[in-house]
Amino acid sequence: MKTKEMTYLAKTLVAGMLAALLAFTINSCAKKTHFLNSTVVPAAEGDVKIKRDRNDNYVLKMDIKNLAEIDRLQPPKNHYVVWMETDRGTTRNVGLITSSSRLKVSFETVSTLKPTRIFITAEEDGDVQYPGSMVVLTTERL
Repeated sequence: MKTKEMTYLAKTLVAGMLAALLAFTINSCAKKTHFLNSTVVPAAEGDVKIKRDRNDNYVLKMDIKNLAEIDRLQPPKNHYVVWMETDRGTTRNVGLITSSSRLKVSFETVSTLKPTRIFITAEEDGDVQYPGSMVVLTTERL
């Protein structure tokens, strides 16, 4: 009788530990945040997933839907530029969104610095060093 109770207790304990480990693993693997509603392109929506890779870099993956053609903005621009604010207080141009169809866009980049906010601006030049004032999409602080 005591052996059955010990076996049941051991199984329950192991199941609880596995559930806790699984929950911790899922939460520590990737953080997902949504872009806030845009006043520049109101139909645009999307999310950013941030996770650490095996080299301790930060992998950023974005999926965006309903992003207007860049030349249809008021005033028209030439490039959508993705920016990352870092935990060191810097803002970096991490790339351009290039796609023939803006209805569904994916973007991925890797950074050694920890991101604290991701945002997208519309710019005349794609290699600008500082973001312009036309912020199309942004996340809250991460």
